[in-house]
Amino acid sequence: MSPTLWRVEHFDEIDSTNTYVKDRAHEAEGLVALADFQTVGRGRLDRHWEAPARSSLLCSILFRPVLETTQLQLFVALVALSTRSALERLSGLRVALKWPNDLVVGGDKLAGLLAEIVSSGEALAVIVGIGVNLTYDGPADVASSSVLAQTGLTIAPRALLDILLEEIDSRRALLDDQRGRGALRDEYLRALATIDQQVRVEQSDHVVEGLAVGVDHEGRLLVEVEGEVQTFAVGDVVHVRAHEDHR
Repeated sequence: MSPTLWRVEHFDEIDSTNTYVKDRAHEAEGLVALADFQTVGRGRLDRHWEAPARSSLLCSILFRPVLETTQLQLFVALVALSTRSALERLSGLRVALKWPNDLVVGGDKLAGLLAEIVSSGEALAVIVGIGVNLTYDGPADVASSSVLAQTGLTIAPRALLDILLEEIDSRRALLDDQRGRGALRDEYLRALATIDQQVRVEQSDHVVEGLAVGVDHEGRLLVEVEGEVQTFAVGDVVHVRAHEDHR
């Protein structure tokens, strides 16, 4: 795939960049909605997320996949890895990924992603939204941080977006064939702080705890639970510290 023709639309204020891009999911790949402020920004499980204007990179990106819907997590991996590289290029900050959709520094969340699939006629569209804390450390009830707090640098949202799109271009073709997807998965595995951690996977109907041992070819998390490897496509993951009391 040749480099994407990115079409960035910038809003001073919008309800949600993901909602805006979903409404235009019939368009060609490359539409990007960038907002200074979102009035109804949200994360996984429809959690509300709000940051002061221009304190974060808030954007959503439209993709046209050739993947199965079960491989949605690979688009999350693509954008997460690209964001990670863009942050390192601009600030020198080295961040890790936390399955399924966070970028972290130590135990603190720096960014989160939200991916959605939309059926557009006979084709599918994938919308990936991302929020990166640039100068805003996040709400008090969340263990989070910002690029400013970690590096002392103030990065403009558009500057980060431009480098992020370059990084996506450098990886986008990997999703178009099996060998490329394998290479993307390998890079994803190296960046995941979740691997080799004791984790608690919280789902709507039950909670499982075990050792995260890898991800499969669809990006699903593999967790060893009492000697048996279980596969998780969705779920909130908590990295369990050895000193926690699990009674």
